[in-house]
Amino acid sequence: MIMAMKTVSIQDLKARLSAIVAQAEAGDTIVITRHHAPVAQVSPARMPDVHRGGQVGAGRIRPVLKRGTKGRYLAILSEDRENR
Repeated sequence: MIMAMKTVSIQDLKARLSAIVAQAEAGDTIVITRHHAPVAQVSPARMPDVHRGGQVGAGRIRPVLKRGTKGRYLAILSEDRENR
């Protein structure tokens, strides 16, 4: 099975470094290009048994506790954050 590697220009890498690193943590290898020619790559540096998931760094964080607690824990957390 041949997998296509993702590519990103150096300019895009500078603008989206955190997201690119998160993709590498999730297992992707990203090839960095200069003027459409590959010059380097970012790949995972983790143990094979650790997997962070394909959606790491891909979007917003959604509250997990809201559904089961009817928002009680979120209210307490919000109060705690206001005092800082």
